Parts: sequence; C-alpha cells; structure tokens
Amino acid sequence: MKKKQPITSVVSVGGHVERPACVQVRGARQNNLKNVDVDVPRDAFVVFTGISGSGKSSLAFGTLYAEAQRRYLESVAPYARRLIDQAGVPEVDAIDGLPPAVALQQQRGSSNARSSVGSVTTLSSLVRMLYSRVGEYPRNQPMLYAEDFSPNTVTGACPTCHGIGRVYDATEKTMVPDDTLTIRERAIAAWPPAWHGQNLRDILVSLGYDVDTPWRDLPKKDRDWILFTDEQPTVPVYAGFTPNETRVALKRRMEPSYQGTFTGARRYVLETFANTKSALMKKRVSQYIIGRDCPTCHGKRLKREALSVKFAGLDIAEFGDLSLLKLRDLLTPVVHGEFGNAAATAKGHVLNKASRDAAVERRVAAGGSAHKSAPDVRRTPNLSDEKRVAAQRLASELLERLGPLIDLGLGYISLDRSTPTLSSGELQRLRLATQVSSQLFGVVYVLDEPSAGLHPADGEALLAILERLKAAGNSLFVVEHDLDVIRHAEWLVDVGPGAGEKGGRVIYSGPTAGLADVEASITRRYLFDKQTAVERTPRKPKGWLRLESVARNNLHDLDAAFPLGCLTAVTGISGSGKSSLVSQALPELVSDHLGRPVAVSEEDEVDPLLAVAQDATAGRIVSGVEHIRRLVQVDQKPIGRTPRSNLATYTGLFDHVRQLFAKTPLARRRHYGAGRFSFNVAQGRCPTCEGEGFVMVELLFLPSVYAPCSACHGSRYNPQTLEVEWHGRNIAQVLQMTVDEACAVFADEPQVLRPLNVLREIGLGYLRLGQPATELSGGEAQRIKLATELQRAQHGNTLYILDEPTSGLHPADVDRLMRQLQGLVDAGNTVVVVEHDMRVLAQVDWIIDLGPGAGEDGGRIIASGTPDRVADVANSRTAKYLKPLVTQSRNGNKK
Repeated sequence: MKKKQPITSVVSVGGHVERPACVQVRGARQNNLKNVDVDVPRDAFVVFTGISGSGKSSLAFGTLYAEAQRRYLESVAPYARRLIDQAGVPEVDAIDGLPPAVALQQQRGSSNARSSVGSVTTLSSLVRMLYSRVGEYPRNQPMLYAEDFSPNTVTGACPTCHGIGRVYDATEKTMVPDDTLTIRERAIAAWPPAWHGQNLRDILVSLGYDVDTPWRDLPKKDRDWILFTDEQPTVPVYAGFTPNETRVALKRRMEPSYQGTFTGARRYVLETFANTKSALMKKRVSQYIIGRDCPTCHGKRLKREALSVKFAGLDIAEFGDLSLLKLRDLLTPVVHGEFGNAAATAKGHVLNKASRDAAVERRVAAGGSAHKSAPDVRRTPNLSDEKRVAAQRLASELLERLGPLIDLGLGYISLDRSTPTLSSGELQRLRLATQVSSQLFGVVYVLDEPSAGLHPADGEALLAILERLKAAGNSLFVVEHDLDVIRHAEWLVDVGPGAGEKGGRVIYSGPTAGLADVEASITRRYLFDKQTAVERTPRKPKGWLRLESVARNNLHDLDAAFPLGCLTAVTGISGSGKSSLVSQALPELVSDHLGRPVAVSEEDEVDPLLAVAQDATAGRIVSGVEHIRRLVQVDQKPIGRTPRSNLATYTGLFDHVRQLFAKTPLARRRHYGAGRFSFNVAQGRCPTCEGEGFVMVELLFLPSVYAPCSACHGSRYNPQTLEVEWHGRNIAQVLQMTVDEACAVFADEPQVLRPLNVLREIGLGYLRLGQPATELSGGEAQRIKLATELQRAQHGNTLYILDEPTSGLHPADVDRLMRQLQGLVDAGNTVVVVEHDMRVLAQVDWIIDLGPGAGEDGGRIIASGTPDRVADVANSRTAKYLKPLVTQSRNGNKK
C-alpha cells in the first residue's frame, strides 16, 4: 500500500498518542472508487448506501476491511498466513484510525459436509462437553472425553463412514435403468462402453450366464451376483463366439482369444469413481452412484460408544436434530435444576417428518422396530450433585448462546443442519449471533446487507442485535439497501451517484438527516420522500392455478391458489415455508404436468455422498395448469463457475458480436470464422494464458497475485486475432465496454442491441460485457438470467418463478426491476415471487402470506388476497408493515 504523509488529526496528549475519533481514508481507488477521501466515525452505527454497483462494497469491504485484515496478518506467523483466505492489498494511499475488523459477508456456506450450524456457532463444543460430563452412560462403560463425541475426530467418528454418516452405493435401479433390455443390449448401463464393456459381457458368456434374456426375466440370484459380487474370477474368452460356440469351445478346451477377469458392476462403478483421474469418466460413473445412510451408525456419524450416552433420554445425534427452539425448551428446566422436567420435555418433542421418517428407516434397516420407544424419563434425574452443577452451568451457557440465534429468526434450524443447505442470509445471521456471544469490543464489524432475506418482523430483531454489538463498544459499518436499517443509522456514507464508472464517489458522509439536502443522492428520494408507494389497481385474475394437499418440508396438506395473468408475491417470516412452496413444490408440480423435469444447473450438482434424497413433493394441481405452456425459474445461483463465463457469453449476445467480426474484410481474407473470436478456442486465444487474461503468482506467505498475462496484457487473444477490428475496435476492446457504452456502439445492430437494452433497463448498464461470472453478486446473476429471458419474444402463458429478486438491490433498482416484471405480466404471463420488500408487496396483484411462525410453527396460509385486503388481516405478521404503504396508495387514489 502506498503511504502519504501522516494525517494530522492524530494528536499527542501527555506523551500518549490518541487515535482519531474516526477512520480516515485518503485516496481510495479500489475497483471503481475515484481517489476517495472520507472520514467515517468509530463507535457508531454507519451505513454505506448507494445504488447497485456504485462502489459501496469496494469502500467498506475492498478497502476498509481488506486493510484491517492486512494489518492484522502482519502480526501472524508467515506459515499461518498461508492457511488464511486473504482479502488482498487495497488500492489506497492511507488509512488512519482503523481498528481491527471482522467481516460478515453474504456468501455461500462451505461445501464441506462436516460443517454444520453447531460447528459454525461453536455450540457443538458445549454440547459435546455436556454429554461427556453429565451424560448417562451404560453400565460398565468408561467415561468419554468431549472429542469422543465429535464425528470430525478419529476417536469419535464412526469407523465405517469416517464421520460423514453416509456411504457410496450403487443399486440395481441406478445401474440397470431399463430392465427390458438384455445384457447383450447393454442393460447394465453402469458398465463401461466400448471394448471394456463388451469384454465383461463376453466373460459372462464364458461363466455360463444368459446374456440374451431380458434383465427382468433373469433369476434374482444371477442378477445379484452380476451386479454385486466382489469375486473376480478369470476365465477364457472367445471373442465373437455365440453362447453355443463358447460352450463348445470351453468343453473342447480350445485356445481362447485371451483370459478375461470379471468385475461386478457395483465394484467397477465405486472403484472407478474413487480412483479415476479422468473428470469425464468420474462424471459418467457418478450418475449410477447414490449416497445412503451408513449401515453401522445409521447416519448418526459417531461410534457406538458415543451414541450409547444419553442426556434427557436422547443420544447426541438426536439432541442435534432438535430445532433450536426445542433445545431451548429442553434446557430451560435444567438451568433451574428440574432434571425430570427436561427428560419429560424431550419425550414430548416430535422431530419433523423428514427426521422421523429417516429415523424409522434407520431402525428398520438395523433390524429393529419401526416404533421408537420414548426417552427414558428416569435416567437423567439420577445425577450426582457434581453432575447437576455441571449440567446447570453448561445448559445455562447453551441457553445464553441460543438466545441471539432465536432472536434473529433462526429458531427453526437444528445444530446438526449442514451449512451447505443454508442460504447466505441464514449463514450471515449465524455468524452475527456468534459475534454477539464472543464479547469482543473495540472492533469494526463490516456487514454485507444483513437484512437480506429477512421479513420486516425479523428485521426488528436484527437491529436489536446490531445495537447490542455497538453497545459493547464496537463500530458497525453496514452495506445496506433496506430503508428501515438505513433510517436506524447514526451516520450515512452515500456512494454514487451512479453505478460503475458513473459512481465511485462519496457524495455525502454525515448524520442521516443531512442526506435530505443532497440533491445528487438517489437514496435521498426513497429515504425522505413521503410518497413511496406506487399507486396502481390490482389486475383481475384470468383464472386460477389451484394446488391441493401440498406437502413439502414444513408444508402439510396445504391448499394454495395462484391467480393467472397476475403478479403474485409469497411472503412470511424466515422459515415459514415460502421457498418450499414457490421454489420447490410449485415448479415440481407444474413440471410434472408439462412433462418436463425441473432443470438442474451445474451449481446443483453435488457429490452423490452428500446428495440426501429430498422427499418428493406430495399434492396435486386440480385446475389451471392447462393455461401454462412454459415454466421459467430464475434463481440467484451463479451463471458460471469460472471467469470464462461472463455476461456476454451467458446472454448469447457474444455470438452475434463474433459473427460481426467474422464478416469484416480482414477476417474474410484470413478465413477467420466466428469461433476465432472466442477466448475459449485455441486458434484465437493467447497461448500463454490460454484465454484467461491473467496468470497467478503464488507468493506463499502473502495473498496470491493475479497479474495480467505478459504476452497478451490481459486481452485474452493472440496478436493476429486482435488485428481484426470492427468499427475501430478489436474483440478485446468490445469485451471491456460497459453495457451502456455498448448500446451506443451497437446501435445499428438489432441482434446485439436487444439484449443490451434489456440489461440496461434492468439496471445492469454498469457491468462490462466481459465481466467474469465469478465477480457477480447473486442479485446480479439473477437479473442477468432474467434479462436473458426478457430478450426472447413473449408469447404469453409462461409461469415465471423468482426467489427474492430484489435481494441486494437499491430501491431505485427495485423500481426498474418491477417495471420489467409488470411488463411480463402485461404480455400475458404469470409471475410468482418470494418477497419481503413491502414496497414491492404494495405493487403486486395478489399476496399469499405464510406463517404464523417458522419451521413446524409455519407452513400455513395466514392471509391471501390483494395488498389492501392482506394489510387488514389482524393475525398476519406482514399486515402491520404493509398497511402504511397501502394506506398511502389509498389516499393517493382518493386525491
């Protein structure tokens, strides 16, 4: 980091150097920041605002947090730095008065199956201590240490599954998808193609098996041996012989073509999956593999000795399956010394349906009864005085740590829930609650939209948690779009005024009220204008898509009706069942009727070991589906996993751009086709970086540096390709243009201009055409997907499903998005969104409000109707937040 002269506001009093009362930033140039100078107060609730792409995160995370981390890591041993994910060195001249910082960002959880809610919050450590010190042990079993209750240690993990809880397997159904085929017709699809597969079939002929009878008609004993045997007999093979000719040859002991060794189908699949170096081969065999519960621990991940220890009649795996709310109920009497009540509470708790079914399957698989005996109420009360004291102390600590989690609306999740199944918002709230319990002070907490995915009712609890962090002597630097959170701030830093190159400047830094006088601020209009609701009359439904008896996750026997030809919002507090209904049940049921399965993206592909089978959606569509010809589901998953995927390639506009370059006179003389102008094709790309545009320099103890390729200087193409120009620009220069710039350049090219205009209209004009997918936020990725869909010709009768489309958007960008969604409905389509933004709810045609609580306390429709009707429903937790906006709209209509 380049240093200027020290900032003079640091003063010396009696020989002691006092830190400045604020964090002073000078010359910040990270990403699109334009040499920003700003002072941000410490020990305050500071919110960074601005439209999407304005530079808020570049200032808060890319500059302030990155510099705080860099300074901290200078005190860490060089070897240890290699193990830390480092943010990099920010482009800034000087930062003074910067305390240590903790970042809580919106990011997906670890894909590690061993990472759980308990491990992220460190609550699992307390639970293991509870079972070690006060658990009820079987007679004659020695006491176990806390690590013996961890599936992530050698001493605690189940020896069969090594603490994962699941093992790889291949079944007859997966390996033989079509049992009407014969073995000769490749009924065993899992076997290798080409010669190797033919070899195995020839070996079966030599072994005397029938390869010409349909698989389903073969004796079960034969089928099982062929698929599941671990035997590997070696026999003579007579290539090209018929079964009769083979039998004769064997009888006469004729010279064989070769000696062949048999491998059972399951053994082949599992060994290939484990040992192959070919990604293509691994992907091929993975389609025949499933994960199933470990036969030894039945999915509980621990060794038998650990699972034999009980607390309140529950083993530690059953304890971890309880929701946090149920844990609170179970532990509360323990804190007060009422151990019998704790065991009775445990007896009364009923696990959710998925857990109950899984438990039954495990018991039946183990040869037990499908009916589980109740927890032994008599066991936990029989504790010594020492154990009672320890139990009270540990239970009290657990309860104290559970409080912030439950306050943040996470009471419906369990300790053993794996983090890959959590949303980025849920994960950030887990980390936030953990920080409250850490009792740190004097640090800066840098948060990335902590309100994302939160219903306003949960937002109140969030603000209370943030105030607790500040009251403990910390500073809060929050990147946020939610107007309620912004109004709660003591200090605003508004970045803008526009996005991308049009942003990157601090247009206001001061107390919240002062922003009202800043005309250049887009945020000001939404924060201080009295009229924030859009006046409109809800559309009349063209029909109804009616679902009956829907069951999925916490939805049980639910009936729901979605108006056709309307914009519908499904809302409710976090965990109430919105995504279960809209993102899972609805698309699955509609897809079944359309005869097309729900598309699975690359991001949905997971290791078969971790792919726990989801219960299929129960229920049916009773009417209305005949009016839907097409289903489009738009989510926030990335548009690609690597930098090679970008905005231009995903939307398809790059295909048209490359064709324009291929038609230039120079390209024609050189016989360059459109493929030449792709950085993924060997002919056109730079041979040094292979089209990446950069090379990684590993610095061991410091963050890896990505330097522009020395050959192509970041252009990605070889010199010959770059010599071809279209209207004075080469292909690399086109990729460097923003969407706004490209609209002017390609004004006379309709096929390129159409997707560009849609991208601009949806608020993405600041993105570069070649912006890598890895640099896009979830909200940006979702809007790119939506823009890709919007550029298609609209024929109506399409059902669009979007999950929180306004997440991460400034109110101004929300308005632009809403215009696009309203346009889709005007074109004769039906749009259903999961949404928390009350300004959006006030503009839709129909609202379905789920609740009343989360988890098992949710999953019911509390209110359904137009916004003004839902706003008057007394028991709706949405109503009181919606009513002021609906009232404004009513008053506006009266005028």
